[in-house]
Amino acid sequence: MSARTKAFAAAALAATLALAGCQAIKQSAADIIASTGKVSKEDAQSLVKTAEVLRSTFAEITEEEEYYIGRATAALILSRYKPYRNEALSAYVNVMGTALAYSSDRPETYGGYHFLVLDTDEVNAMAAPGGFVFVTKGLVRRCADEETLAAILAHEIGHVAERHGLQSIKKSRLIDAFKVLGSEASRQFNSEELAKVTGIFEGVLGDVVETLVERGYDRKFEYEADKLALAFAVRTGYSPGGLAEFLTGMEERKPSGPAAGWFKTHPSPADRLARVKIETAALGAVPAKLDVRTARFAEAVKPLR
Repeated sequence: MSARTKAFAAAALAATLALAGCQAIKQSAADIIASTGKVSKEDAQSLVKTAEVLRSTFAEITEEEEYYIGRATAALILSRYKPYRNEALSAYVNVMGTALAYSSDRPETYGGYHFLVLDTDEVNAMAAPGGFVFVTKGLVRRCADEETLAAILAHEIGHVAERHGLQSIKKSRLIDAFKVLGSEASRQFNSEELAKVTGIFEGVLGDVVETLVERGYDRKFEYEADKLALAFAVRTGYSPGGLAEFLTGMEERKPSGPAAGWFKTHPSPADRLARVKIETAALGAVPAKLDVRTARFAEAVKPLR
């Protein structure tokens, strides 16, 4: 059977299996394809396996699975960066983050939200699937007040709420599935092929970490997270001006050389700022900035000054 015929048959089977998963239907599908005389019984069984791979690729990831994917991703991030050891600052960031998460469109996740400051002067923030949010001490230093830090945390919570990390994983899984399709279609499952396929799947988490730390999310995800950050901040009682203030400061500090850290993983501050100003104006009446929060922030970040 030609590769083209196999691919076409596999696609047809994938549609069948997406509607029913029982063994009898799987066997019937194989029998029907084999009865055409153009595909052997062995090839038909191979196509059933291929279709099952494609079906699982498009299956929804449960909240529990998301949590474990996020935890594994967080572990890989922590293999690159050490946590910043300051209990008072950690508690402060977690209280802020938890309050913002409760006001978000997704106040609960399977394992709850976790916020951690990373011990690096690099300016960056990232969110792993399931509610694992990281901010670097370099980024916290760039924040002028609590409103600014709240905007950053709310932005990352927006990524979690919309499951942006999982969407990038699903793309990786789809690519891997077609690689498995090629192996299954040729039925060359020797030890070398199996090791290759295993390596591909083991690299999926590495790809996710690379997205968070090196490449960043798609622009549309970043713009969406900005819009959500404004809403979550206002619901929590913060002035939404913190995000615009942070982006203005980052635009002023934009490096002239190669982008690194936050500048490498996020769209241009100027582009985001223009959108944020429009979104902020559309909010109408919003909470005011409070001196008590500014004083609280100054006390919490003293170790970083």
